[in-house]
Amino acid sequence: MSDIPSSPTRTFQLQGVSCAGCVKKIESALSGVAGVDDARVNLGDKTLVVRGDADPQACIQAVESAGYGAEPVRSSARELREQQRQDEENHYRHLLWRAGIALGVGLPLMIWGLVTGEMSVHNSFQQLAWGAVGLVTLAILIFCGGHFYTGAWRAFRHHSATMDTLVALGTGTAWLFSMLVVLLPQVLPESARHVYFEASAMIIGLINLGQALEVRARGKTSAAVEKLLELQDTSARVIRDGEEVDIPIEQVQAGDKLRVRPGEKIPVDGSVVEGESLVDESMLTGEPVPVKKAAGDGLSAGTLNKNGSLVFTAEKVGADTRLSQIIQMVKNAQSSRVPIARLADTISAVFVPSVMIIAVIAALVWYNWGPDPKIAHMLVVLTSVLIIACPCALGLATPMSVMVGVGKGAENGVLVRNGKALQQATDLDTLVVDKTGTLTEGAPKLTDIESEGDGDALLQQLASLESRSEHPLAEAIVAAAKEKNLPLGEVNNFEAITAHGVSGEVDGKKVLLGNRKLMQREGIETGQWPEKAETLAAQGRTAMYAAVDGAMAGVIAVADPIRKDAQAAVKRLQELGLRIEMLTGDNQATAEAVARQLGIEHVHADLLPEDKEKIVADLQKGGAKVGMAGDGINDAPALARADVGFAIGAGTDVAIESADVTLMRSSLHGVADAVELSRATLRNIKQNLFGAFIYNTLGIPIAAGVLYPVTGTLLSPVIAGAAMAFSSVTVVSNANRLRLFKPSHDSAKSNGGDA
Repeated sequence: MSDIPSSPTRTFQLQGVSCAGCVKKIESALSGVAGVDDARVNLGDKTLVVRGDADPQACIQAVESAGYGAEPVRSSARELREQQRQDEENHYRHLLWRAGIALGVGLPLMIWGLVTGEMSVHNSFQQLAWGAVGLVTLAILIFCGGHFYTGAWRAFRHHSATMDTLVALGTGTAWLFSMLVVLLPQVLPESARHVYFEASAMIIGLINLGQALEVRARGKTSAAVEKLLELQDTSARVIRDGEEVDIPIEQVQAGDKLRVRPGEKIPVDGSVVEGESLVDESMLTGEPVPVKKAAGDGLSAGTLNKNGSLVFTAEKVGADTRLSQIIQMVKNAQSSRVPIARLADTISAVFVPSVMIIAVIAALVWYNWGPDPKIAHMLVVLTSVLIIACPCALGLATPMSVMVGVGKGAENGVLVRNGKALQQATDLDTLVVDKTGTLTEGAPKLTDIESEGDGDALLQQLASLESRSEHPLAEAIVAAAKEKNLPLGEVNNFEAITAHGVSGEVDGKKVLLGNRKLMQREGIETGQWPEKAETLAAQGRTAMYAAVDGAMAGVIAVADPIRKDAQAAVKRLQELGLRIEMLTGDNQATAEAVARQLGIEHVHADLLPEDKEKIVADLQKGGAKVGMAGDGINDAPALARADVGFAIGAGTDVAIESADVTLMRSSLHGVADAVELSRATLRNIKQNLFGAFIYNTLGIPIAAGVLYPVTGTLLSPVIAGAAMAFSSVTVVSNANRLRLFKPSHDSAKSNGGDA
């Protein structure tokens, strides 16, 4: 199971990234670097993943040429996340410190203006007093808001504009005008000698506070990856030269023998060589029931050993373990784009320059046609429009929801390969499902034994005979005898009769097992047994005739049992509005029997792998949005062709590589989980985009003063700053609502899917 591309990938930590505009510029800059096959910026954790053979230094230079910083990530995933968490905590504290100082100056100034109404300069004393306030405010702009100005300057040098540009222009304009009032009051009419130092300080404080709250809320969006990282153990107990030694997990090598005691995590992937135990695999599969493990069984890193001591051989270590690959797949998906994000990207790319133009036009309108004091009104409008229009919320609308949605999928055993699949799963109206291994167990079992006498005695004879056969149905008969602890007898003169069955002597008796043609060939009268055999065949079972010493002894049936939860899963998918079509290479009678039991109306049997792909393609030509669920190599073409392919986790690597979504447990409930999660995530994204669009659409005209004729007042730059700052917090908080998502089958009363 791997989502790691064949070409190498490199991860870089970014500096100075704040919005969707930044993401677009960095990815565009890297598209021109030789050797870059793909470049993705994860705005959530501010990392850049580059796939291809490009020189790392060339990638860093491209990022720097776009006006940002980058450095290679050389740590392990756990160390990187720990470093990010520490950096976020430090950043959070710095933002709070900056906000506290700025608001500590801005709030008293604002209260002074509200209580006294006196924030104008008319004499030399007021010049001195407000000049001192201006210097204090300048210190705040430098020490508490300096990062906005350096970011704006960096963007200007690279011929672009960002959120920092708007903040710097707005607060800088307010401060410069106020200092003009202080230094040269005589050049302005008395009605325009109003200072706005409190606006500059309050805006810097509120935006810092908003960013601090955003950092804290954003940290929760990566909770799923952190939970996966916590599953990785830090040490392992290796058996070397007959002694058990604890060593760091990084030093474990493939082929090492390891011991894991009750209550300990499995450190790496491997196979059991000694001992028996129950292993809790719920953290990887979502399946709550512990699985019994014994010699020969596989173990996955991160799972929990429950009650026994196990010795196992390490097979996959480090980045090759299943858990490491899951973490990589989740992180890749979290940094991928959903198609709906293109709308936000397109708007963000032109938004900041457009806002600057709107702000200038609005200011000119107020200066030329507005009421007195024209200059003061012009300044308020210019500052308010610049501040309220910052597109931070727009840039965060989709990546935050995708991060949480993909993470919740991983928690529920649904691994989404990319954001496109996450969105497309919402539109599915048809699901084609492979039968064997998906709707059924995928392993034949003895289901019926009808005999003239002792059923166990007949089973013992038939199992003894079939122990010499290599046919898959023979394995089911032998396994049934072993389950009943029936000893196998001595077999002589064994013969496999092509297209008929098998014969031989078991403990001196001649035993036959096969179809009706075998009985006719041997001249054995079948009596009423064909009617019984036909009844079993109608139920989707393979019926076989048994004879001992020339007389009919009974009929047995072998079938691939339907999965216990298949019927409930099919019903749940149908309730989600999906039309279910079953595809199988099995015969028509067996397929229809299984379909009847599961409530599936549309059945396609006797199919080759290319037939499955053609059926998917034909459904798509008819306008259907098709999902495909399967687990075998023969399902790979159809999985790749489908709009969304769902690979059953217990299936083959080829099927999993071909799919868009991997289900860690072998249940169709995982498909329903994925569809519900997809719909909840897309609904959340739309809520975020709607909020961001409405906020900017309504905010800019109000800031420009369209309500002035009705209310007689303009929107204060301070209120604009607060609204802009907290809009991002609202988007991130709404995205975090997805963390409450619960698949409907986990709890009938859960409504978490409505997030």
